[in-house]
Amino acid sequence: MDCNNNESGRIFRLGVVNFINTAPLLVPLNRQGPIKGWQIVEDTPAALNSMLKKGEIDVGLISSYAYGVDYKEYYVLKDYCISATGTVGSVVLYSRYPIYELSDRTICLTEQSATSINLLYIILEFFNGLSPVYTKGKFADFKDNRNVAAYLAIGDEALRIKRMHHSYYAYDLASIWYETTSLPFVFALWAVRRDAGLEDSLQLSILKKRLDEAYMQGAGSLDEISAMVAGRIPMPQVECLQYLKGIEFDLSRLKIKGLTHFFKLLYQMGKLSDIPEIIQV
Repeated sequence: MDCNNNESGRIFRLGVVNFINTAPLLVPLNRQGPIKGWQIVEDTPAALNSMLKKGEIDVGLISSYAYGVDYKEYYVLKDYCISATGTVGSVVLYSRYPIYELSDRTICLTEQSATSINLLYIILEFFNGLSPVYTKGKFADFKDNRNVAAYLAIGDEALRIKRMHHSYYAYDLASIWYETTSLPFVFALWAVRRDAGLEDSLQLSILKKRLDEAYMQGAGSLDEISAMVAGRIPMPQVECLQYLKGIEFDLSRLKIKGLTHFFKLLYQMGKLSDIPEIIQV
């Protein structure tokens, strides 16, 4: 998407995940036309994590874990996230075995999301006391090799596997998290690079206004949006609608509590060097 110059002449870059779960934001955002002073970049969570860290984008919808690792470099854009209270449907461990039989077995991990991988570590190791062997790879590495016991899939891929393969055990990670903690799970945050100088700026106010408008329009158009994007999987429109209704975009106090608990558990497991602060702008 192109954009107009802002008053300073600088163009800021906004990174947005291009999975179906962001369609309630992206569809109305694109319909509204260019955002003054902003350019939108669409990619996977892992790619946006890297781009924000390198300064290739100024604001990005990045993995919660990526924020936790580099929180001293970022602010959190208040009010917004990608989260679920209970079942999310698109962060799923597909397994040949019941989950409690996964110790010492190999689990293949998608390379698209750092948050989901670390949530899996918590569920398997901290909650269940299991000790699997992990490897990175693709679904084919699991499907074609019976020595690989399970595969962690996220986003549109997880939805496609659900439609095409019915013989595996399927464990929804957000559901297990909620059953164990009674807290929602925050998968992604809108992170703002501190060195972008956007806090209290006109440019950030413009962005927030457009995001507010897009979220409101998307919430009121889920039937239409689900009909538009269901074919990407493909999946029936009614199933796509049900899935989108389970995606939550508000960063409430309870979501912050869930996010903080996630960070604390990772710190206890030695996967974060300290407990990240969540400073919102």
